[in-house]
Amino acid sequence: MDKQDYSDEVTYSGSFGVRVLLVFLGTVFVVIGVVGIFLPLLPTTPFMLLAAACYAKSSSRFYNWIMNNRIFGPIIREWREHRSIPRKAKYTAMILLLLTFGSSIIFFVPIFYVQLLLAAMCIAMLIFMWRIPTRDFREE
Repeated sequence: MDKQDYSDEVTYSGSFGVRVLLVFLGTVFVVIGVVGIFLPLLPTTPFMLLAAACYAKSSSRFYNWIMNNRIFGPIIREWREHRSIPRKAKYTAMILLLLTFGSSIIFFVPIFYVQLLLAAMCIAMLIFMWRIPTRDFREE
């Protein structure tokens, strides 16, 4: 895939100091998002969306990098253009959520009320995720 130039979408915000802060925050969000790839309870996509938003207000170089990234770029573009996530990503996230919360409730948390709280949190997160629209990338 050829790299597309997204520089025209960057609108620089505020002073130089604000732009430096936004680049810093965007980079922090990218790091957290990458960690989220390996930790099931830490979502990757929202942090990448936040990073893209920070970069869109501060740096055309970093914004072009994240938008053209082969892993994160398609998901960010899908959200920006259609306000949806790929069906496979949604179902994978939901299954990992169930496995993580389920194993915590069954094997690691002995207190019944905490188990109930974790179950309620899991159900709330599953409902939230279920309501996010899905769209296959092939539906162009």
